[in-house]
Order: sequence, then C-alpha cells, then structure tokens
Amino acid sequence: MNRFQKYLRHIVYLGDDIDRTAAVAAIKKNIFFRGPNVIILACAIIIASVGLNVNSIPVIIGAMLISPVMGPILGFGVGLGTNDTELMKGSLKNFVVMVVISIIVASLYFLISPLKLSNPTELLARTRPTIYDVLIALFGGVAGMLENSRKERGTVLSGVAIATALMPPLCTVGYGIASLNPRYIFGALYLFLINGIFIALATFFMAKFLGFESVAIDEYHRRRNPRIVAAVLIIMIVPSVFSAVGTIRDNNFAISAERFVQSNKTIGSSYIFDYDINLDGRHQTLDVYLAGEQLDYTAKQILLKNALGYGLHSDQIIFHEEAAVQNINKNEVIRDLNDHYLKKLQELNQTIMDLQLELSKYKAAEKSAEKTTTNPQTPDAKE
Repeated sequence: MNRFQKYLRHIVYLGDDIDRTAAVAAIKKNIFFRGPNVIILACAIIIASVGLNVNSIPVIIGAMLISPVMGPILGFGVGLGTNDTELMKGSLKNFVVMVVISIIVASLYFLISPLKLSNPTELLARTRPTIYDVLIALFGGVAGMLENSRKERGTVLSGVAIATALMPPLCTVGYGIASLNPRYIFGALYLFLINGIFIALATFFMAKFLGFESVAIDEYHRRRNPRIVAAVLIIMIVPSVFSAVGTIRDNNFAISAERFVQSNKTIGSSYIFDYDINLDGRHQTLDVYLAGEQLDYTAKQILLKNALGYGLHSDQIIFHEEAAVQNINKNEVIRDLNDHYLKKLQELNQTIMDLQLELSKYKAAEKSAEKTTTNPQTPDAKE
C-alpha cells in the first residue's frame, strides 16, 4: 500500500513542472485588448456569428480557437488568488472592453446579415445555463491554469476555449439585441458570465493550490478575496441549479413523450402521423396529429390512460384531428400509408442516385489527375 501511495504521489506531483513566475508574466501580458487583439476578437465574433447563423459546428469551433477572450478572465483569477489589486482592476477593465466590442460586432452582423437562422434551437440552447455549465467552466479553468503554469505548454488552452464556449453566448446576445428579444439577451449573457466567472474562480483556486506568491501583505486584503469568492459562488450557482432542474424535467418529458407516441402509433382505424413536443415555458405539452378515422370519446380516454403510464397528464396532450375523417375505410388508411412511405422511398432512391453520380464524377477526375501526374508530357516529347 505504501508503494502504491508513493507511486500515486509521483504521478500527480506538480512541483518540478510548474513555473509560477513565467505563468504570472504570461497571463499579465495577455489581458490587454488593443491593437491586433481587438481586430482578432472582432474577426472571431463574426466567424462565430456566421457559424451560428448557418448552424456550422466546425466554424463555431474555429472562432473559439482564434478568440483571445481567455486573457482577462485568467488575469482576474490570478489577481484574485495573489491579492494583486492592480491586476484585478486591469483585467476587469479589459474584460468589459472585450464584452462590449463582442456584443457590438455581433449585433451589427445580425442586423445586416441577409441570412436567416437555419436552426434557432442552436441559439435557444445558449440561453438556459445550468449547473453543468458551471462544472464545465470550473474544470476548464483548472486545466487552463495548469497549462499556463507548466514549463512546457501544449494545446490544452485550445481545448479549454472550445469546451467553455465563451464566444457563442456573446453572439447570441448580439442576435437578441438585433431581434429585440430580451430572452436571448439576458439568458445568453448569464451563460457567458457563468463561464467567465467560474473560469476565473477556478484560476483563483489553482493559484492558491499551486502556491502563487501573494502581492498584498495586509490582513484585510487576505481575508477580503475569499469572501468575494464565496458571495459570487452563491449568487451564480443558485439560479443555475434551478435551471438545471428545469432542463432535466424537460428532457424527461421529451423522452416519455417519444416513448408514448412510438407505443401508440395506431389506435383502431386511426394513426399518429406526426407529433410536436413543446418545452417552452413551465407547462410542457405534446401535440399529437392524427389521421385516419376520428377518435371517439372512449378511444381518447383509453389513449390518455395509457399516457399516464408514461408520466404524461391528460392536460399535457393536445389532439389535432384535422386530417382525420369519419368512418374511413381501413383499406384507404393502409393505401395512404403505403403511398406516403413509397414517396419517401423514391426520394431516398433519387438522393442515392445523385450521390452515386457525383461520386463517379469525382473518381473519374481523380483517375485523370493520376494519369497526368504519372505520365507528364512535355512539348519536346510530343515533337
């Protein structure tokens, strides 16, 4: 057991790999927003906004990789951990400048952009911060601080920038301003603040853990900063916990609704051809679209009773029978279903044929390029 403990200590020992002086110097150098950093930030915001606009994950990741937003956040955390008031003030000032520039650029983009959102839920997902975002920011901040502190740096900071996703919430704030939607503005801004603050708090804890030298020597400043940290933790975590509870409740409802629909696709001479799960607000609902023969009162009651087994209440299910008719022939229902799926199958076959045609063109072009490379003909050879 003692050998195992020694081996474990040897693995996690950080002393030889940490350069505290170089870490503080590097973090202080990266807190300022002027010159190239401002242009890079504006470019990153536009790229992230375009990525959200067309729902392109690779573009959003690229924007997060080139963005310099981590600098002031890490600087504030180190200043808090080392009781460096000047570093905290400078970092906070540059943080505000960074946020204002980002929101202005994102707002201008969405105001003049001719593109419509291809997937509004991608933005909506960034307006409901939860306790999971807190955990991501905390562990991302720990990894970021360790990366800045070790002597041989790698690619960890790039991963932290992607995981904590600081850019998309700022773009969502800009979209909210451009569309005058307070829900997008305040929800996304809260998510961004959670990410930023908990990265800074993780940096603060790591600065203490790694033994960074304190700048302030008086007892007042030594006691003040931990109190600030405790207050911020309470203020930011409590709302996110409630939001996480709501997210879990919505997720459970969506799973139960899908299972209910799949288990009750056909009801007598009727069938469910479509459904919508609505999670907007406190009251979740399931819209069920029926075709075939209209359901009578008894059939609806049986269906609602089945829904209780999946945790769905009768007031959460809304029937839509615009496509249903009275006394429909069962053969007609089957024929309609066959026609519907046959049309879908024909569309899929056509798509496959188009893809095969494109693939054959690509292969032909590739073979032609290979022949040109292996058998180059010069003007002299032709003569």
